[in-house]
Amino acid sequence: MEDERQASCKCGGRQTKGENGVMKKPVRPGALSPGDTVGITAPASWGDRQRMEESARYLERLGLRVRMGETLVKRHGYLAGTDEERARELNGMFADPEIKAILCARGGYGTGRIADLLDYGLIRANPKVFWGYSDITFLHMAMLRYAELVTFHGPMLIDLEEEEPDPLTLQNYETLLNPSALRYTEEISPLHTLVEGEAAGQLVGGNLSLLVSTLGTPYEVGTKGRLLFIEEIDEEPYRVDRMLNQLRLAGKFSDAEGILICDFNNCEPNKRKQSLTLEQVFGDYIVPAGKPAMAGFKIGHCSPNIAVPIGIEARMSTSDKVLECIEPGVRG
Repeated sequence: MEDERQASCKCGGRQTKGENGVMKKPVRPGALSPGDTVGITAPASWGDRQRMEESARYLERLGLRVRMGETLVKRHGYLAGTDEERARELNGMFADPEIKAILCARGGYGTGRIADLLDYGLIRANPKVFWGYSDITFLHMAMLRYAELVTFHGPMLIDLEEEEPDPLTLQNYETLLNPSALRYTEEISPLHTLVEGEAAGQLVGGNLSLLVSTLGTPYEVGTKGRLLFIEEIDEEPYRVDRMLNQLRLAGKFSDAEGILICDFNNCEPNKRKQSLTLEQVFGDYIVPAGKPAMAGFKIGHCSPNIAVPIGIEARMSTSDKVLECIEPGVRG
């Protein structure tokens, strides 16, 4: 398997030019049209196929066709099939001309295991919407660096299993058919300033623990000249502290132009009852970096879960309390 991994990574990947993986202009995938086919895959953990099919009916109501991948019925411990099976399906969906977008069924664990089995040359030659969050963060970083592709940190089919998904969560998918640039203001949620200022750059980020897991690998998150956003779930403050410290020591905060603190769902003291608060932890790491920073974005393991195009140029302003992209994540 090691030989197959090395061959795949060597043939499929090409490091983009620029310090720390920063690219001048990633490629935006095309917008969807009614009748287009969306592929559903599980590149990490497995889910309940029947429930996923029920969730996919929302996509069908938008006029899209849905093709379920075989990984949704595979089981390999906590993984939706072997590494080779999951990577083969994802590569195949990018190669299939009938599939116009690829949505991840769920996160869980496992995408870092297949990053070196993906054909980034193939992905770069067939730019498509790639959509997911949580464990999918690892693939977002890999595709931005090696395939030069704008991807989407957004709600997955597992998020549509709720009885009443938030209208803003559902609205995310509509922007794939009717492109519009993201503009996040306090009309969505209250925003809190940690460090005043304005900043601009490519949006990059995702789940904190996954971003940390890229450090020291060929897929390391690059923050130089970028706006970094982070989110997390079910991690106690001392663990968040440890991960933020690792990003600090790796220079990720000092390199960034601005920092966006998104949803930290259920990140409360449990094992260690005597604890710093999350606000204190952010104050210890984000504030000293001196970069414009805001908190309160409903991005991540939350409802609503606002989709973010990774790789798109954006600006943030703490005085205007706004995050806005200069263009849609898809081409109209």
